Amino acid sequence: MNRIFQILLRPSVTGNMATAARVNSLVACVNPRWYSADAAAPPAALDKPTLDKLVRTNKVVVFMKGNPQAPRCGFSNAVVQIMRMHGVQYDAHDVLQNEALRQGIKEYTDWPTIPQVFINGEFVGGCDIMMQMHQSGDLIEELKKVGIVSELLKAEETKDDANK
Repeated sequence: MNRIFQILLRPSVTGNMATAARVNSLVACVNPRWYSADAAAPPAALDKPTLDKLVRTNKVVVFMKGNPQAPRCGFSNAVVQIMRMHGVQYDAHDVLQNEALRQGIKEYTDWPTIPQVFINGEFVGGCDIMMQMHQSGDLIEELKKVGIVSELLKAEETKDDANK
């Protein structure tokens, strides 16, 4: 499915707006509630209590370059695709919109790269760790611990039920 979205979302040479609108509505239909936009931009100065509050705004929080509808780096895009495959609703914060947020989250976690993923307020890691967890099945278990049932697990259970 990832490859299909990449092809569909690739800007056309002609820039056909009608096609773009159809693609956007298709994306919305496939997974309409997959992230929550920031209600308000984070303050210019970010202290630890403010960052504590941001990482606890949802069960899953992602600090990324760009937003889930338009990731601005390949690593952020990979995390978005993993979240889509699992059907996870999450809050996303675009670090490119606020330099204080970008530097603050790196200091908060002592992790030098973006994206950064938090589950239940705990720092999980970046793209590489998310990819490993996804591939090993550990992400399904971590999501389950916070009450999120992965769409991949649901699909597997449905498939098993159909084969019985």
